[in-house]
Amino acid sequence: MSPTPPKTPAASPRLGFFSRLLDDAPAGERYRLVAEQIAHAEAHGFDTAWVAQHHFHENEGGLPSPFVFLAHVAARTRRIRLGTGVITLPLENALRVAEDAAVFDLLSGGRLEVGLGTGGTAESFEAFGLQSGERGAVFARHFHVLQDAWAGRELQGGVRLYPAAPQLLSRVWQATFSVEGGARAGANGDGLMLSRTQPRPEGAPQATLSGIQNPIIDAYLAALPAGRVPRIMGSRTLFVADSRQEALRWAEAGLRRAAARHAASPSPLAQRVDPRAPLAQLIAAYDVHVGTPDDVTASLRADTALARATDIVFQVHSVDPPHAAILRSIELTASAVAPALGWRRAEAPTPSPAALAAQASLLQPA
Repeated sequence: MSPTPPKTPAASPRLGFFSRLLDDAPAGERYRLVAEQIAHAEAHGFDTAWVAQHHFHENEGGLPSPFVFLAHVAARTRRIRLGTGVITLPLENALRVAEDAAVFDLLSGGRLEVGLGTGGTAESFEAFGLQSGERGAVFARHFHVLQDAWAGRELQGGVRLYPAAPQLLSRVWQATFSVEGGARAGANGDGLMLSRTQPRPEGAPQATLSGIQNPIIDAYLAALPAGRVPRIMGSRTLFVADSRQEALRWAEAGLRRAAARHAASPSPLAQRVDPRAPLAQLIAAYDVHVGTPDDVTASLRADTALARATDIVFQVHSVDPPHAAILRSIELTASAVAPALGWRRAEAPTPSPAALAAQASLLQPA
């Protein structure tokens, strides 16, 4: 563990919103709500938005096709950068990912960030005709194809990718839970994606998230080629409300629901979360930052790994409050929490869709 973690460059971090599309609604409604949440985040100055790819398990994630969804979002936003966090590359055809990413980047005005990971449940691998134990080797093979395609190198059969997309090589991010994964992302010159929570090491159930992730950052920075600018995403669960009582009310409902679901299925997380535990224990077990803007700011300031991030990215999982509460949390994050962490809004305020609609109505003839 790093007792005094070195700081990464002290430039203002970018602010991001992350969703696994878990709103309590059918799939089509989930997509509509999260598209609205991303547009709301853009209107309040967020720099990035990220969606995760999940296959088959609707309680883990509601989106198997991130490029399709992000193309829809790109058409209703104009500035916010749009990222995959992550594409489960072992389960994909690497050339199709290369092509979809290249087309999407052109259509969105160069706003794509490409997060990749090896994840997925064992049964998901089986459904795609693979074994879970193959994931590392398959990822490496597919990643090599992806890089060759984007770089414009000749592919098997003597063809080259069209449209070319060499610009995407510098926008790759790798998600990892491990020091080895951090070193691998650094050696490749990619960005490092850190999770909002992760299993504790064996024999260290009380380890903090910062205590686990600072060595990953150390390994990433040590392996990064000279002159390469580090990109470190610190993802965290964040739910901000106008009152502590309201924030804790939604946290109680959401975290107990998540803990009960996890306890019902074997997983590393389930081993350390009792659904009947006091709320404070659930908040700690899920690494959640919840409360008023002052509460959350104080909690996040104690996070030494987050302080080293070039991208601070917030998601509401596993609290998962209602849509209106998510929109309010986005507003409070942008107006109070993120500025206290060093974020500076890059652009002048953008009118929200509701404000634009009101403005349009004033222009209609009486």
